[in-house]
Amino acid sequence: MSRRVLPYRVPPEDVVTTEPWLLVTEDGDVPMPEALPDWDYQMDLHLRRTVSVDLDRARSRSGLPTDAALTLAVVWTATGSNLSGPAEHARLVESGTITAEFDIVLRGADLGGLLALDTALVLAERRPDARSPSPRRAGSVLWSDRAELRLQGDAPQFPMAVIDFSLTSFPDDAAWHLQISGGLENATMGSLLLLVNERNTVTATAFENAGKPRPIDRVVLSAVYTDAARIMIEHALTNDDFTEDSDFPDGSLGATMVSLFDRLFPDQLITDIRLRQRQSPALFGSDLQAAVKIFEVS
Repeated sequence: MSRRVLPYRVPPEDVVTTEPWLLVTEDGDVPMPEALPDWDYQMDLHLRRTVSVDLDRARSRSGLPTDAALTLAVVWTATGSNLSGPAEHARLVESGTITAEFDIVLRGADLGGLLALDTALVLAERRPDARSPSPRRAGSVLWSDRAELRLQGDAPQFPMAVIDFSLTSFPDDAAWHLQISGGLENATMGSLLLLVNERNTVTATAFENAGKPRPIDRVVLSAVYTDAARIMIEHALTNDDFTEDSDFPDGSLGATMVSLFDRLFPDQLITDIRLRQRQSPALFGSDLQAAVKIFEVS
């Protein structure tokens, strides 16, 4: 196992004691799993964790004075949205061993893909009088760990909004509309938006129940997924830059399209599928239904 070598002293790993992250659910707290296959962008995440720090040892083993202020912080990063941010932090100026309780809520609309939770003990303030090799810069990391949670399953995931289509240019009675904007190099989260018509109560209710869908909700969600997959693949196939040799940045619309294509049409060439879609759109539609396994209960 490799270990990053820092240009300053750091304390041993055991100055920090951690409890595992807990996922707060309606049925109580459960250990955070490796993946949430039923997660969608309407689902916020409520997480908790307890961390204990031996501040005296952390300072002394780092060559810091006893009054050095430290910060224990949690930062999140989501590959699906290319977003990151501070979740919560605690300034530590005490002595002895302290226990910090982190209780955070992350907006589902900001997440997607692989969610990383980095917990770190850092120097809170710059210490210009510090002598080498003691840490001196604010933010110098003394200890850290990372936990990961995969939020995307096999279905394409993207932001969504429930609106009244009668107030838009969309047909009043349409159930949903997948909006795609920007080029394949753009971030997925800024390029896709699923709009659901609140006037269509069957569809709107299905998304409300996505966490615990009824049989009718599963049928509706399967239909939406199939239609969204068709629109996304057709959109990609119309772009000449979408080829077997394409190399799109992680988190980009193009990378999302490639991932979806590979799941739906494994071991098939983009050029072959593009030709089939252009020459026989009806057959292509049937192929895609079969690939998506429409209405199949998993």
